[in-house]
Amino acid sequence: EAAKNAGAMALFGEKYDSEVRVLTMGSDGFSKELCGGTHVQRTGDIGLFKITLETSAAAGVRRIEAVTGEYALARVRQQEQALGEIAATLRSGPEQAAERVVAQTRRVREMEKEIERLKQKLASGAGGDLTADARDVQGVKVLATSIDGADAKTLRVTMDKVKDKLGSGVILLAAAEGDKVSLVAGVTKDLTDRVKAGDLMRHVAEQVGGKGGGRPDMAQGGGTDAAALPAALESAYRWVAEQL
Repeated sequence: EAAKNAGAMALFGEKYDSEVRVLTMGSDGFSKELCGGTHVQRTGDIGLFKITLETSAAAGVRRIEAVTGEYALARVRQQEQALGEIAATLRSGPEQAAERVVAQTRRVREMEKEIERLKQKLASGAGGDLTADARDVQGVKVLATSIDGADAKTLRVTMDKVKDKLGSGVILLAAAEGDKVSLVAGVTKDLTDRVKAGDLMRHVAEQVGGKGGGRPDMAQGGGTDAAALPAALESAYRWVAEQL
């Protein structure tokens, strides 16, 4: 009680005995607390104090975790080694590593945008070319084909181009990357009362080990069996004939 009256903080509430050690840090006593398990004679015994984590413990309360002494030195050495390896990879000094990482990240993003732009350009060109492969199925134009190097987004853009080019028809586009298969199905508005894109998608996706679905005019899906894709695409023509 005398310690509390002298301004010592009791961080652990009522868990202290009637007699307790008091810790004072700094010549001016800027920190004075009842002992909370800090078993050193002086702050210099602690040595380096390295904060490793800072989180929220409660509303308005932050929690920090740290290592000290030899553990803190080991932590610093590990971080210096990691920074050195990063700098070596970037062919720069440790002081310039952060700047080089920012520059490389910016460059990667620009390249990703350029790749996306080229894919969109490829899709625009492919849309017109693909329509030549459409088959006549009981008076309805049907196209089921795969596009090399495409992804799901490219397939969707290409789908719009093919729809515009055909005017009326049923389209199923696919792309394979490794074992992964991406699928997009589309049906022009004038045919959705007879053929549903979602039903076509489910029919084909099941054959490539996946699933899919969507609206009567547009559906998406995928699978994990690229080897089964050619047969699945060919089955789309028979399936559409059955619906008609």
